[in-house]
Amino acid sequence: MARYTGPKVKLSRRVGVPIADIPKHTAKRQLTANGMHGFRGKRPKPYGIRKDEKQKLRYHYGVLEKQFRHVLANAGRTTGNTGEVLMQLLERRLDNLLRRAGFARTIWAARQLVAHGHVKVNGEKVDRPSYLVEIGHEITMREGTHKLVRENMESMSSHNVPGWLEVNPAQLSAKVTSLPTSDQIPFDVNTNLIIEFYR
Repeated sequence: MARYTGPKVKLSRRVGVPIADIPKHTAKRQLTANGMHGFRGKRPKPYGIRKDEKQKLRYHYGVLEKQFRHVLANAGRTTGNTGEVLMQLLERRLDNLLRRAGFARTIWAARQLVAHGHVKVNGEKVDRPSYLVEIGHEITMREGTHKLVRENMESMSSHNVPGWLEVNPAQLSAKVTSLPTSDQIPFDVNTNLIIEFYR
């Protein structure tokens, strides 16, 4: 299985924005290039601007290029605004749902929880991080991981759960109540530039 195993903070530095909402990524010094003066390169060209916007989204959701192209193709085949549908499909991934619910601190930790079989959807074990949740699906955690998940939730006490999710901290369960809208996604990205990049 292909996956990125290198330093994650380097990804934030590469695109100039924190791709994970943890202090390691959000610290200002992490978003500047190394060295006394930092990197002072050329002004980015239109292609580079669109590519950076695409990379930003890829890194934030932890998907590889092939997966991303597949999601974009699905979004293009669906009726409605392609950019909004693309964001909905990425938000509804099971690993992302765990992050949004506050059960995991980062997308990589959430991915590991799913891949190791610690997550159930409607009572059935699901071990695919890319699994798309639907309205009405209920996500629960295996009992063996309750201590870890509670520690994660305590360490992120200021975490805001989006309106499309209903989280029960006592039972460590989450329910999808609606489809996510663009204003409920806490990551700023220009989807029009991404679509233009692939044209």
